[in-house]
Amino acid sequence: MDESRKLGTRNIQSIDAGSGSSGREKPISPDTILSAVANEHRRAILDALDNASEKTLEYDVLVDRVADRVRDEDAKRESDEHRQRIRIALHHTHLPKLEEARIIDYETETGYIQFIGGELEQKILTLVEPYDIHE
Repeated sequence: MDESRKLGTRNIQSIDAGSGSSGREKPISPDTILSAVANEHRRAILDALDNASEKTLEYDVLVDRVADRVRDEDAKRESDEHRQRIRIALHHTHLPKLEEARIIDYETETGYIQFIGGELEQKILTLVEPYDIHE
């Protein structure tokens, strides 16, 4: 019996091992995934990537899509200011957290972000989507 089964833990592998360079080397825990998708901005990122062709977007396009989905509390504020705050938050907080959880691959040199998560992440997003409030 393998060690993870003896301890009663589940070995969650979200991507086929044979899928190439974007496959995960280590299992990812449900707690890590839940923590990563607990934020509205990160769910907006994952939703935008999931709906993109080849699950990949250029950074500026991603910023626009997230800014459109995550509305500012003060609708009268300048949209450029809102997009700039989103841009900063994505770069410094949300994209690194999703990459650390091995849900996305963020190539800072090229500016492209790719969803590399798997079935578990998609199921979680599907389950929480009806509860996301969009104005």
